[in-house]
Amino acid sequence: MAKRRSGEQGVLVLTTVARQSQARKLAKALLAERLCACVSILPRLESLYWWNGRIEASAELLVLLKTTRRRLKSLERRLGELHPYEIPEILALEPYRISPAYARWLSASVR
Repeated sequence: MAKRRSGEQGVLVLTTVARQSQARKLAKALLAERLCACVSILPRLESLYWWNGRIEASAELLVLLKTTRRRLKSLERRLGELHPYEIPEILALEPYRISPAYARWLSASVR
């Protein structure tokens, strides 16, 4: 496993949406624009959160976007433009390690 390298480093971005169609629309747009190399959509998530001064609960889907540090700002900007929520969840996590083969594929996929 390769240790982190600036620029080529993999980043995992998490966001949530209410419907499968929203998740697929985001995934297709961000992949077409080469802002991420892969998108995984996990169904049936229940989120509890503060909104407008009270606790809310919603059924959501978790969307995992794989990108590089170099493409992260562009991905964040575009995700904010495309996302259906007023304030989209955009959490970027850097892995401690990433396999060299996966890092090469990731970097080549997001040009």
